[in-house]
Amino acid sequence: PSSPGPQMSGIANMAAALRRLPALGVSVSVTAARGVSASAAPAARALLQPEGSRGPEPAVSGWQLCGAVCLQRAAVVSRERNGMESAFTRLLEQMELEKSLYSDHELRVFEDEERIRRRQANNYDSDEEEDAGQDIVTSQDLEDVWEQKLRRFKPAARVQEADKRNDRSTLNRRLDEKLLLLVKEKVGEEEIWLLPQSYWTPGETMRQTAERTLSTLAGNELQAVFMGNAPTGVYKYKYPRAIRTSSNVGTKVFFFKALLINGDLQTRKKEDHVWVTKSELKDYLKPNYLKQVNRFIFDSSTTYV
Repeated sequence: PSSPGPQMSGIANMAAALRRLPALGVSVSVTAARGVSASAAPAARALLQPEGSRGPEPAVSGWQLCGAVCLQRAAVVSRERNGMESAFTRLLEQMELEKSLYSDHELRVFEDEERIRRRQANNYDSDEEEDAGQDIVTSQDLEDVWEQKLRRFKPAARVQEADKRNDRSTLNRRLDEKLLLLVKEKVGEEEIWLLPQSYWTPGETMRQTAERTLSTLAGNELQAVFMGNAPTGVYKYKYPRAIRTSSNVGTKVFFFKALLINGDLQTRKKEDHVWVTKSELKDYLKPNYLKQVNRFIFDSSTTYV
């Protein structure tokens, strides 16, 4: 049988002309119209109906929709260099040293050395010095001051107390890696870990659903920026056969990325949420769900080994 697809544009044009015929007392048979196959007749018959008299569009899917937010905290400090990165850094520093000009401090060191040589000469005349009688701060004096400041400086610890306790409910951990927010939700009779999600409601875009999810979860505690209007990933699952129907097959979850700007979860119970790295997701997410999430989460710490 011929496919109705290629004929649809012709049907639409024909329908506009045929709608005017009943007003002239001419009856129209869709299947008798030239160029319209029997398989295309239902679509053409719908087009011939007067505007406003068409019934509601039939449901084309039995899937429920969810908007989920993949909330990420960016790394706070740079991670430690591996062997290859350290070697490349030393190479760049050597190239910079060989090709660079002298700095102001290095030029001052040369001036101080020249002044010392003049003073040690037998024919030295102090009256010839422009700064005679003035206290001179030499480059060596500056280096001594800088050395003392360096000894007093203590860098902040890269390993925090939360890292030592393995407390994953706080943002103050794994400062050199990206963290993702997971929440514990009750699905049926089981409590499982997921990215925060909510069911879509009519009138919303999927991004608005994800934004509502974050607002409902944390109120004003978290400030985040969503990165784009299009979802970065999708996951779908079917309901058990015992509860599955033709109008309620399963759920499709659309993921939207968001970057945490400020805040933390203070009012939510610690055992109901975690901030984890990509490598720690496997400790919480189910395999099929984890497989989909890993497709759109980039872990920069595994770029070089």
